[in-house]
Amino acid sequence: MYQTLFGSGIPPALILIGGALFIPLMSRSVRSFWMLLLPLLALAVILNTPDGIHWTLKFMDFDLIFGRMDSLARPFGIIFAIICFLSVMYALKLQDNVQHISALFYAGGALGVTFAGDLLSLYIFWEIMAVASTFLILARKNKTAYDAAFHYILMHVAGGLILLAGIIIHYQATGGDLSFTRFHPDQAGLAEYLIMAGFLVNAAAPPLHAWLPDAYPEATVTGAVFLSAFTTKTAVYVLCRAFPGFDILAIIGAFMAVYGVIYALITTDARRILAYHIVCQIGYMVCAVGIGTTLAINGAVAHAYTNVIYKTLLFMGAGAVLQMAGSVKIKELGGLSKLMPLTLAFTIVGGISISAAPLTSGFISKDIILSAADYSGRNILWIMLLLSSLGTWISVGLKLPYYIWFGGKDTPSEPSAKEAPACMLIAMGLTALMSFYLGFFPDALYRILPHTMDYTPYTLKHLGKQLLVMAVGVWLFVLMVKAAKKKDKSTEKPAIKPADTDIAFIAGSSAFYTIMDHSLNRLNENTEKLVAEKLTPKLAAFAKNIPLILTLAPLRPFTDKKTEKKVKSMYSTGTTPLGLGAAAVVFLLIILFFFAG
Repeated sequence: MYQTLFGSGIPPALILIGGALFIPLMSRSVRSFWMLLLPLLALAVILNTPDGIHWTLKFMDFDLIFGRMDSLARPFGIIFAIICFLSVMYALKLQDNVQHISALFYAGGALGVTFAGDLLSLYIFWEIMAVASTFLILARKNKTAYDAAFHYILMHVAGGLILLAGIIIHYQATGGDLSFTRFHPDQAGLAEYLIMAGFLVNAAAPPLHAWLPDAYPEATVTGAVFLSAFTTKTAVYVLCRAFPGFDILAIIGAFMAVYGVIYALITTDARRILAYHIVCQIGYMVCAVGIGTTLAINGAVAHAYTNVIYKTLLFMGAGAVLQMAGSVKIKELGGLSKLMPLTLAFTIVGGISISAAPLTSGFISKDIILSAADYSGRNILWIMLLLSSLGTWISVGLKLPYYIWFGGKDTPSEPSAKEAPACMLIAMGLTALMSFYLGFFPDALYRILPHTMDYTPYTLKHLGKQLLVMAVGVWLFVLMVKAAKKKDKSTEKPAIKPADTDIAFIAGSSAFYTIMDHSLNRLNENTEKLVAEKLTPKLAAFAKNIPLILTLAPLRPFTDKKTEKKVKSMYSTGTTPLGLGAAAVVFLLIILFFFAG
């Protein structure tokens, strides 16, 4: 078994998970080196492991495959390992072993899902991700974080159970086949759609998405950085693996893209804005999976790859602002550009990258999906995705930097705010550099995509379309700012969290509790009164006197009133005189003798 599992080296997932267990035993300096080394070791294994099946383990009657390496899994594994390294670097000043261990378990779970070759292995790592990531929210240690963590784990447990139900039904329907392969729309049944639903919960598909904008903003500064990178992108990977060409995903994805950007436009918490944009950007990828062409799948993988980079960079910048200025409410900030210039520069890189500005990573990936929708004749989807791109530019590329760094209040809410620690700046700088590198050299990404393609991002058509979108976005944003300035501040209401689908779940759960309280609980109370207070005492008294009743019943014709009085006193004690008992036994034996004869 050892040779089978470790014959080709240690699986990348176990490098992170196993390595995390040694963290509490190390000094601070050794711990920092060790945590940076682990993702580099995992990356080295991923880059040097050839395509094929590796790291198998026989468990009961199941063949667990921890290493299915191919052109689809490899790019996800590469970016997960790289971003784990950068996120660890960002968190080096953190003195909390629980967060460090949870983060590495979480990243290890993501790598485990990525290279899982069977559904059982996938499910195991799927649940490791859910549990480990919850601790990154709990570590904030306040009531809001605890509530968000409860909502988060509740939804992920529900999604995991849906996934498990689909796996079990699939296992029974296929005669014991647990291989994790592509499903076909014309052959899909209940099992396959349950598996898809379980994946979509992690993809934050509406209406089961509210866990994401509720939980990510409440995570710790470093925890949110890790959260932004793994859960939703592993969901994109498994959808690419199992469900390409399912039309329902194209519709769901386009709806996600528009839905997420609308909420991002009306939200005023920076990390919540970014959380809604995860929903939006994942929508692009889910839509591409639903389109299902080779160009679309390449677009989904490429956009997931670049999204990990720029979304992590944006959460790094927002986390630095939260830590140094004490708030990420955009209406409470402003004027931070002079106090945190490097953080400003790196965050702007993330903002223009997510907006698909030319020469950034977002441009070379997002337009592949738009082109795939265009070439496949999905005009409505193309329009929805293009409008979402416009909203992304307005909300993240323009609104966030304006209010946090320049506009808003004349002075920041925390006058003593200063530049982020060196480890945070280095991590942000390297991440920003990656975004520009891919923007300048897109073939570095295109070479590792699942399918070969003849696609050139820097054409006049692609550039003209994106520059036009950005120009329209600037014009609309200027109009929005002018309208906001004209608004009478005396009538301006405090910013509130916009209602989302979780309102329906909260109302539904309250109604469900009320119904259960007035039905089952009331039934329980009435049953308790009937059985415990009335019926049970009577049955107990009857059972107590059964021997006496059976003994005296044959002798009743021979008793007088005096004897009857003695009998009643016997009922109160539950005892029978030895003589009466012996007489009754003799009487019964005589009767049996005659009947037997």
